[in-house]
Amino acid sequence: MTASDGDGLGVDLHLELSAAGGRRAVLIAALREAVRGGRLAPGTRLPPYRSLAADLGIARNTVADAYAELVAEGWLTSRQGSGTRVADRVAAPAPRPVRTTAPAPLPYDLVQGKPDPGAFPRAAWLAAARRALAAAPHEAFGIGDPHGRIELRLALAEYLARVRGVRTAPDRIVVCSGAAHALRLLARVLGPAAPWAVEAYGLPFHRGLLAEAGVTTLPVAVDGDGARVAEIPEHARAVLLTPAHQFPTGGPLHPERRAGVLEWARASGGLVIEDDYDGEFRYDRRPVGAVQGLDPERTVLIGSVSKSLSPALRIGWMCLPSALVEPVVAAKGQREPYASATDQLTLADLLATGAYDRHVRRMRQRHRARRDRLTAVLAERVPAVRVTGIAAGLHAVLELPAGTERAALAATARRGVAVEGLAPYRHPGAREATGPDEPDGPDGPDGPAPRDGSAPPVAPAPPDGLVVGYATPPERSYPGALDALCAGLSEALGS
Repeated sequence: MTASDGDGLGVDLHLELSAAGGRRAVLIAALREAVRGGRLAPGTRLPPYRSLAADLGIARNTVADAYAELVAEGWLTSRQGSGTRVADRVAAPAPRPVRTTAPAPLPYDLVQGKPDPGAFPRAAWLAAARRALAAAPHEAFGIGDPHGRIELRLALAEYLARVRGVRTAPDRIVVCSGAAHALRLLARVLGPAAPWAVEAYGLPFHRGLLAEAGVTTLPVAVDGDGARVAEIPEHARAVLLTPAHQFPTGGPLHPERRAGVLEWARASGGLVIEDDYDGEFRYDRRPVGAVQGLDPERTVLIGSVSKSLSPALRIGWMCLPSALVEPVVAAKGQREPYASATDQLTLADLLATGAYDRHVRRMRQRHRARRDRLTAVLAERVPAVRVTGIAAGLHAVLELPAGTERAALAATARRGVAVEGLAPYRHPGAREATGPDEPDGPDGPDGPAPRDGSAPPVAPAPPDGLVVGYATPPERSYPGALDALCAGLSEALGS
């Protein structure tokens, strides 16, 4: 039965009438148990006895008698014009407390990669959703196209070309549910026969999902100029990079290395997979265009709205070489299994109307102010800590003296700060970093000096550090989070 209070039919009601006994007694027992167990809350309006009798296939008088009996007992109330309802004085039993072994969240969340949930542009999203739903064709509410809604792919092609220098077309964009989903699809298409090269520092989650797909990963060292692409093995099937802002150590991929990785791809037949995870957020330098724009047939660009809007939306995209579009769509399936069509239409409207650009600009200003406050407070209160990777993104790396990372994590946790160390981001096969005073070869800490005679790139990221996200805390708690962070660092470093 489909019913609502507004049409006089009451609510849908499931009752189990398989018990032994007469129909009236069984119905009374079932209704009484539904109220006692809390399935029917106080004040709930029951269906008229004629409607319930039709649904249950029993006589109307049987339902009327059952209602009358329960009214007399005090389980239900009946009043002219108001129908039959569960009596207000019949309270559902208090829910039993659920025991859990999960620790309570710490009050200050400085874990990287998460925007402030309170900053989601609700008004703009609601306005865009209304416009998108009003304009949507009927077929938008049918079985979803695994390529993604054409409205979103058109809007993305224009936006990415304008903002990130991407060269693509709507028919070469495939919508997915984020970077992890994109990597799973690519791993399935490329297969496990050959390894992938990955940056020596990166998300362990991404390495884990590649391992689950049977893909072996080979680490490529990282320094102040990004990944050392000259170290990519020739037999690698693909290389996974974060060229705009190396994750998590910071810094863009040097222009010579951008050219170098594409030379590797052309010579080896390999694929460059570009994770453009926070490409919109630049503070102290001009925006860095996507590597994909230099060679769209050798590069897959992966993006999403997880950092700019919310990870809850589960909308991402891949800009693919032409030869990979249909294999990726085939791996995805015959219908859209993840991204909601209405959310795709809403995002398309945000992009097309400029509302997305306005939101990103507001968040860029906010994130920059938070980053500036973080660096200023640390410089004043914990000057021994060097802050790096701050020209872009939503996080910073705090370089710590060797051997202090665990102590810093413990001390900050005691003060209620949720933050991550640098160690989990290091590939298990990566060598330990060496500083300028600890060369690991005759040419210095970074291998052979450049052939053009310029200074060698800076050393890789230090083995000890914290990865601090500054986007998540609400405004009111951010000062307290910084105070607690500094207090924990001061304790750990003995300063």
